[in-house]
Amino acid sequence: MFEFRWKYRVAFSETDMAGIVHFSNYFRYMEMAEHAFLRSLGLTVHANGDDGAASWPRVHAECTYTAPLTFEDELEVHLLVREKARKTITYDFRLLKDSETLVATGSLTVICVSIDPATKKMTAMPIPRLVDELIEPAPAELLAAADLPS
Repeated sequence: MFEFRWKYRVAFSETDMAGIVHFSNYFRYMEMAEHAFLRSLGLTVHANGDDGAASWPRVHAECTYTAPLTFEDELEVHLLVREKARKTITYDFRLLKDSETLVATGSLTVICVSIDPATKKMTAMPIPRLVDELIEPAPAELLAAADLPS
């Protein structure tokens, strides 16, 4: 799978004194959409096993804002998988108000790591086969049509 859409209604606590969603929440929205995408595939962003945990910390994040969001706005986050490498996945996002007004674009690059249970040390590892089989990059024409940052 390479595409996912997630909807969310803006909470009052996410707005600032001007009634506008604080910029940092856009990163939370992208992350929540990523987690929902993984759950839709039967996966999780943090899995514990007998040999420790596997997780997906961020190595790059960016967001460009084009219009404000306010309390009670309905947000739709459109996720596309831009790239999948041996150890990393890059997601692109379009955040839309009421499914039509573009409010932001962004991207997250995540790296697959194992976490040692004793030391909590993270070590980059190849993407597990199950994840590799379920997630694929979006076709170039879909990425181009989405007009997302490269």
